[in-house]
Amino acid sequence: MPAGKSSSHLIPTGDDHKVTPAELFFDLVFVYAITQVTAMMADHTTAGRIAGSLVVLALLWWCWCCFSWLGNVVRADAGALFAVLVAVMGVMLVVSFALPEVYADQHGGVDAPLVFVLCYGVVRLLHLVSYWISAPDDPALRSTVRRIALTSVAPPFALLLVGAAFDGRTQILIWAGAMVLDYAMVFLTRGSGWRVASPGHFAERHGLIVIIALGESIVAMGVGMRDYALTVPVIAAAALGILVVAGMWWMYFRKVAEPAEHRIARAEGAERTKLASEVYTYLHLPLIAGIVLCALGMKIALHQIADTKHYDLSEPLHGIVAWALPGGVGLYLLASAAILARVSGRGSLVLLVGGGLCLVGGPLVTVVPALVALALLGAAVAGMAALHSRVARPALGSAAAEA
Repeated sequence: MPAGKSSSHLIPTGDDHKVTPAELFFDLVFVYAITQVTAMMADHTTAGRIAGSLVVLALLWWCWCCFSWLGNVVRADAGALFAVLVAVMGVMLVVSFALPEVYADQHGGVDAPLVFVLCYGVVRLLHLVSYWISAPDDPALRSTVRRIALTSVAPPFALLLVGAAFDGRTQILIWAGAMVLDYAMVFLTRGSGWRVASPGHFAERHGLIVIIALGESIVAMGVGMRDYALTVPVIAAAALGILVVAGMWWMYFRKVAEPAEHRIARAEGAERTKLASEVYTYLHLPLIAGIVLCALGMKIALHQIADTKHYDLSEPLHGIVAWALPGGVGLYLLASAAILARVSGRGSLVLLVGGGLCLVGGPLVTVVPALVALALLGAAVAGMAALHSRVARPALGSAAAEA
């Protein structure tokens, strides 16, 4: 991207740019936001509430992605952008506070859904203004910013405002429509004007948010058994939960992240921009959503195993939570398979079959004890990681040689 003028107080990055401490600091507020989304699901474990929570997650993800793109072309730890990031952190903290009431507003306070929408609009506006200021000599980018403001920000924001006036299923459907419209309009312009200055920074940035989401899974397990005695079954469940998280970590960072980074580094111009958008902005969303759903399942499982007064160890998970535990892993694996297919042109049969089986594994979870379900899931993830490593090794070796 062209270097910005000094008057903009925004400092352009180079092709060797790395993630800065300022960006890690910025991500702290999103850690809290993700935990709030999991809590929203756990407080009301219905299909409608989980669907609504995923819509909120998609909107939060959009906010984070906006500044991951901006931080790739403008330094986040210097100049005016750091002040913008701090402002966005404050706004997103308010968003996180509003999340528990976003579908069930309580009397006696501000209108939480309206606050959520207004804060979302502020974040999108700050992003566009920062991008505009950063590109005084880039007419293509400025044209894209104008088009995005008119097609991807204003109409969805209006829909979100309308949805905030309703509640229940109507609110969720209107907000889902706004989210789909936003994503669709950006997708249509994904190769026009936008820039990826540093592929290494872009890949590292998204890898770190995956770690944040995986870490939230661990936090969710701790929250699930909070205020209960530490017992042998709880220790066993925690160990099995870590096995599941470790398997998911291995699958992404050992088998998905590296070929994706190599592929985006080889691409140039509009091809690189499209690839980065599809692989990271779009396909990483179901990856994160899968982690959040699995975290919900593990949180409820730990709660049942720890709460011996109300649950027996032989009791299984019930309802939508029984699907979320393996289904979240399934969504994660299928998203990983899609990323590999996009960057290499070759799908992974192990990830596709394993992800599909996990996605429909809910009925099995409803007939086995929660601890057994965790054990089966841990064994399945570990087995798929080992099998995928053996099958994928030759292909990955040739890809590395090409790079």
